[in-house]
Amino acid sequence: MHFPTVALIGRHQDSGLDGPLRALANAITQAGRKVLIEADTAQNTQVREYPVADLQEIGRSASLAVVMGGDGTVLGAARHLAPYGVPLVGINHGRLGFITDIPVQDAHAALNRVLEGNYSIEDRMMLQGSVWRGEQQMVSASALNDVVLNRAGRGGMIEVRVELDDAFMYAQRADGLIVATPTGSTAYSLSANGPLLHPGLNAMVLVPVAPQTLSNRPIVIPDTGVLSMTLVAMGRVEVGASVHFDMQTWSDLQPGDRITVQRAPHTVRFVHPEGYSFFSTLRRKLHWNLMPQATDNVE
Repeated sequence: MHFPTVALIGRHQDSGLDGPLRALANAITQAGRKVLIEADTAQNTQVREYPVADLQEIGRSASLAVVMGGDGTVLGAARHLAPYGVPLVGINHGRLGFITDIPVQDAHAALNRVLEGNYSIEDRMMLQGSVWRGEQQMVSASALNDVVLNRAGRGGMIEVRVELDDAFMYAQRADGLIVATPTGSTAYSLSANGPLLHPGLNAMVLVPVAPQTLSNRPIVIPDTGVLSMTLVAMGRVEVGASVHFDMQTWSDLQPGDRITVQRAPHTVRFVHPEGYSFFSTLRRKLHWNLMPQATDNVE
């Protein structure tokens, strides 16, 4: 049997999520599988007629996690479940959604195909970011999309020294720097004019946000290195900044702090119904190939 225990995780801030969750849980039980409802999801949607489990319990006992919400919901679930190797299915109950690639109206049919064994599995890299103050590690966290160094509030640009494996790359002033995975290349990185990276690539992309020097362009680097971004002071004014690991923020940065980013030891496993295509997702989400079809004969 494929995936005997299926966990359901929802973006519980959404109103009206209880109905789709109950329908999906019912379909899963009718397929002969055990259903677990993630604890916060159960509490906020009142879907409590199935066993309830926190993310650690889901990691230990679930063979598949179905995440209903937006990409942010998947990011949170992925960071917790990646160390356990639990694969994820993303159902879009949000807006754009690149990694929640199944529309909610297609959820039942898509999940049935998966449970019948008609699926593919895709492993995607994650990042591990750390903040260092001298030799002391202040914070460390993983990210599926990106690690972002940003200026704080309405202050001026931040000044950053960037190195890869201790080799100096550049020093620049900008509003921020994004270090993104191929998965994250369709997120904040894309809005900052970064390139699209195929999720099968073993690479990271470094994208400046509003750089002072326009020749500072995005650069794709190998995932085998350690990227280091050191926050420096500008003249007599100390720069305020924060660092973000996906949706997790650490705002106590000081000049001289160093942010290191490298490939994380774990990957996130995504399950796609048979027929999934990354390029099809791009065409649908980015509205490619929307030229009108010619209906008149050309003389």
